[in-house]
Amino acid sequence: MVVVRWLGRVPLIAVLVLAFMACEASMHNPRGKKALTMKVNYLTHKAKKEGVIRMSTSMFHHYVLQAPSNYSMIVLFTMGDKLMMCSLCTQAAKAFQLLVSSWQHPSAFTTKVFFALVDYRESPEVFQRFQVRSVPKFFYFPDKRILSTDDILHVGEKGITAEQIAEWVAKKVKVNIAIRQPVPYGRITAGVLLVLLGGCVLSCRRSRKLLCSNVFWAVVALHFVIVMTSGLMWVQIRGASFGEWDRYTRRMRYVAWRSSVQFIPETYLVSLLNMCVTLGMVLLDKAATCRWGAVKTTAMCVTGMGLIVIFFGCLLSLFKFKQADYPYGFTMD
Repeated sequence: MVVVRWLGRVPLIAVLVLAFMACEASMHNPRGKKALTMKVNYLTHKAKKEGVIRMSTSMFHHYVLQAPSNYSMIVLFTMGDKLMMCSLCTQAAKAFQLLVSSWQHPSAFTTKVFFALVDYRESPEVFQRFQVRSVPKFFYFPDKRILSTDDILHVGEKGITAEQIAEWVAKKVKVNIAIRQPVPYGRITAGVLLVLLGGCVLSCRRSRKLLCSNVFWAVVALHFVIVMTSGLMWVQIRGASFGEWDRYTRRMRYVAWRSSVQFIPETYLVSLLNMCVTLGMVLLDKAATCRWGAVKTTAMCVTGMGLIVIFFGCLLSLFKFKQADYPYGFTMD
């Protein structure tokens, strides 16, 4: 009887051995290595471009569940429908995005782990497979794709922070991610404007002639025009980033190559160029009206023309860089 029972288990043992051999073969054969390389390259490209990879059902099965894989996945299960009014989902998504933005930094980026998001409206089959009945939840999928109850991070009633997610990721993947808080450029700009306004008020209290000065109101108007033409308000409204990672040069890009996108350093660059062009015009106007002698007048005229030609040419070149079909350029193609 013992022999018969053992013989009855032989097919099951054979199936398990064959499955293990097939898995090992897929990891070591050239096709398996090529498929793994293609998966890692695709995920790296999407991660550098988007940060959090938004996955459909087919993408989830291919890149998260199917072998081969030598990387881990942190997946946020959420519901992005605004009609559901899920405040915890919004908070978790913001914390997750902050974590991934810190991971995208060149000093912290690694292909040992990738971050993805699955929305119930787009992929309900994935939710049914893992029996996810409440959101948001974070799932950790190791490289061997063997899940346990400790691989699920539940979000409490008080929400979750990027630091808490980073601590959990460090325990699971052994990857330490230092959270980089975004620079409050809006507050800095508001502070600078308040300081300038305070200085103007103090100057007006000491000398009321300032309110009647054409130069004062001309400077105020120029500041307003330069701020508006540089795109600073557009950047604040759209919530533009500081830059993006260029996967070809492997460096940070601070000037967007698309005309519909503008980064924060690019805004200050445009402001500086506009200021230089304005200064050149002021010098030309001053040279035409002053009586300082031929030498000083000529120097001011030449300096003003040089500022206008050089920095307006830089503006044209910058615009041509962002809009390739623009016909005019001066300093570069």
